[in-house]
Amino acid sequence: MSIEHGDTDRWPPPPALSSAFFKAHGLGNDYLVLEEGEDWIATPEAVARVCEPHRGVGSDGVVALLRDRSGDAYRLRMFNPDGSEFERSGNGLRVFASFLARRGDAPPYRVLVAGEEVVMQVHGSRAGLHDVSVDLGSARTGPDAVRLAPEALSSDGTLPGPVGEPLRVVPVSVGNPHVVVLDEGVTEKRLAELGPFLVRHPAFAHGTNVQLAEATPEGGGRALIWERGVGRTSASGTSACAVAVALVTSGRARVGDVAISMPGGDLSVNVSPELDIVLRGPVEEVCVGVLSEPLLL
Repeated sequence: MSIEHGDTDRWPPPPALSSAFFKAHGLGNDYLVLEEGEDWIATPEAVARVCEPHRGVGSDGVVALLRDRSGDAYRLRMFNPDGSEFERSGNGLRVFASFLARRGDAPPYRVLVAGEEVVMQVHGSRAGLHDVSVDLGSARTGPDAVRLAPEALSSDGTLPGPVGEPLRVVPVSVGNPHVVVLDEGVTEKRLAELGPFLVRHPAFAHGTNVQLAEATPEGGGRALIWERGVGRTSASGTSACAVAVALVTSGRARVGDVAISMPGGDLSVNVSPELDIVLRGPVEEVCVGVLSEPLLL
């Protein structure tokens, strides 16, 4: 989900944050929520230390809640565990919704992230488990949607793989770039080959998130995921949306609710005929705490 190829000038200077944090996960894809404060600066190096799994808190990313709101919308910035900033995360947004529900804010929640607004709803909460949906707006497909150089594609629309093999790819933007690889088999071995190759492929102006995907007999999909700035993840909200859109547009699934199965579990993606998408699934609270001063030095 991060920004690659020297594109860091897209973002303003990193914010100062509080040391108090909230941690939750969506199907094992975990995020820290921290509010704007005065305790530390979210530089790439500091974010990487905080997200490190053995010497830090451990997380797939940081959601920063800014003080200033835009009307009644919360303003967010999001950071990968390598410290890079990115556009949006479906699970990160849903974790943020669980943070708001925990502190008593009434849904629905309007959120402004990377200049775009999304709306989230908490449908129910019990014992730290939340049922959360997020309306991510309209998906777009094709090379232009993900800033993929058209000349990188072969005449049949495939993208040459690591050894020149043709890859059947579906580029999808869900507010962040994805490339869904179909017809390759959904195996960890193939993900290890294609994930690192595609995530930093020079034909993608901002890098891309990668999914190996296939349709299931039940009308849903199965996927393995390799994210920018993260690597292999057990689940991803926007990746689930990209896979659902790729299956629908390729005729492998029907419009409506599409269940996407990932190693961490299943998420539901509603895809309309116009490719408007709503992501829904569980979020589980993990803990609250305070970052220690030595970690932030």
